[in-house]
Amino acid sequence: MSLINLVVTLVVVGVLLWAINTYVPMDRRIKQILNVAVVIVVILWLLRGFGLLGGVGDIGLSG
Repeated sequence: MSLINLVVTLVVVGVLLWAINTYVPMDRRIKQILNVAVVIVVILWLLRGFGLLGGVGDIGLSG
């Protein structure tokens, strides 16, 4: 993951989240849930991109 790709993606996500929070009429509670969900997804994306969190989708049950 290049640094430019990282910065551009974070800026785009931040601007989109700001635009939704500013211009889309929603209940305050729904906006909080949306903000938390986006932050969690971005953190997981960053951890996986830097190789600190690998194989999350590879979890399976053996029996």
